[in-house]
Amino acid sequence: MAKIASDVAYHVTQIMSADDGLKPLVAEFALEAGIAEPPVGMGHIVARNVSPEIAEKSTGAIYPMFHVYCEKVNNALREKFRTFSGTAWMMVEVRASQDRLETLEQRLGVYVDAVTAVLDGNRGDWGLGMFYTGGYDVVIAPVRHGGRNFLQIAKVSFDVQVSRD
Repeated sequence: MAKIASDVAYHVTQIMSADDGLKPLVAEFALEAGIAEPPVGMGHIVARNVSPEIAEKSTGAIYPMFHVYCEKVNNALREKFRTFSGTAWMMVEVRASQDRLETLEQRLGVYVDAVTAVLDGNRGDWGLGMFYTGGYDVVIAPVRHGGRNFLQIAKVSFDVQVSRD
């Protein structure tokens, strides 16, 4: 099951990092919102489940940060004669940080909108036995101290159907 979790997390990371993924959408939504945004690069999107405190201490976290990970895997055996036929509950944790409080929530909203737009644009068969039917939940945490002074985190959760031999 751990292999399935890491395979799906890797695939979601690839979708978010693609040329039509987060990078152009963040730029477009930031322009619409009237805020200046640094470009989102490969180092901003990682397949890792790590707390902000540990990420800052160990790797010197850059912001915005998009952490992709599998939160839970369920082998429901919906298809007979398959080794795995179930659901992988995925999470894209969006972290935004800046030194001023004023536009932090607006900035985080741009990132969340970009993540959900990428998901909306990638409904269907992802190959390798993965299928995303659509739908997601967004939970936005309150601002707290961290990062560049203020840190806010949003979690976008969704499920991927997986079928493997």
